[in-house]
Amino acid sequence: MNEKVLTHRKNGMLMLMLIIILYIASFFGLFAGFERSIFLVLCIAWLALGWILLLGLKILKPQEALVLTLFGKYTGTLKGEGFYFVNPFCSAVNPAAKTKLSQSGDVRNSEETGAAALLGSLSKGSVQGEMTSKKISLKIMTLSNSRQKINDCLGNPVEIGIAVTWRVVDTAAAVFNVDNYKEYLSLQCDSALRNIVRNYPYDVAPNVDTTGDGIADEGSLRGSSELVASRIRDEIQEKVADAGLEILEARITYLAYAQEIAAVMLQRQQASAIIDARKMIVDGAVGMVEMALSRLNETQLVELDEERKAAMVSNLLVVLCGNHDAQPIVNSGSLY
Repeated sequence: MNEKVLTHRKNGMLMLMLIIILYIASFFGLFAGFERSIFLVLCIAWLALGWILLLGLKILKPQEALVLTLFGKYTGTLKGEGFYFVNPFCSAVNPAAKTKLSQSGDVRNSEETGAAALLGSLSKGSVQGEMTSKKISLKIMTLSNSRQKINDCLGNPVEIGIAVTWRVVDTAAAVFNVDNYKEYLSLQCDSALRNIVRNYPYDVAPNVDTTGDGIADEGSLRGSSELVASRIRDEIQEKVADAGLEILEARITYLAYAQEIAAVMLQRQQASAIIDARKMIVDGAVGMVEMALSRLNETQLVELDEERKAAMVSNLLVVLCGNHDAQPIVNSGSLY
């Protein structure tokens, strides 16, 4: 289904003025009492049926669209702000009008309930309320799906959530190619997220191929979030292109291990951090011992045999690598 934009229908004000003038003329002719009965019949007919033309008046704000059908046939789409007049028997179509998702922009505020909602509906009128509910927003919107629990490539359960920025670019495809384009987008986001996340480990793991080229790499959900988000966006766009939607961006908003293994994985991360810190401390201590022995040999401040060097190295390593401050012991006698 190809979109057909109706661009020459911004004559709503002219038609409204014409309808008002004809009503005034009909009232005048009815009460003035024309001698010819044909004029009375026309006045009465217009007063009874002229209001039908008011159904063809459509008001659109910026970044709004209205998909119109006439007796089941697609006639075109109104786009852009303006006051339009169309065939009064045309009906607006938007199957996703009442669908509410966790997103911005195009859904009615759920807090507008009770007396406030009733007052708003009475003030707008039934015709205007129906037209407003059928409008399609062309604004950029953000869909934030609920968090999902997905197993990564190592089988560890991970909770992850994404925010997808999207907009409607083809109103005809969005309305007629899928049953409900909002629900369709939400389901495709969940499917793409699950399909991409299962290819990555949470942290960098050895011998893991995340790109599918047969070569192990260092990709991970935590370290390669930009790449993961880009792949998710591309896959969603591929799925929703036929629905007339454009995916602008996808971002990971939440990432954590599932509760059942979060404590164990935290201990694992802590142990890995402790080992890395110990390696750094030992490397630094060995370098400092080498520097100390080299300086003593250069200055010839004291001559040390191999046994004294071994004892000095041992004492320095204990002092530099220990978790607590060293307690000095003064030796007043000889080493032997």
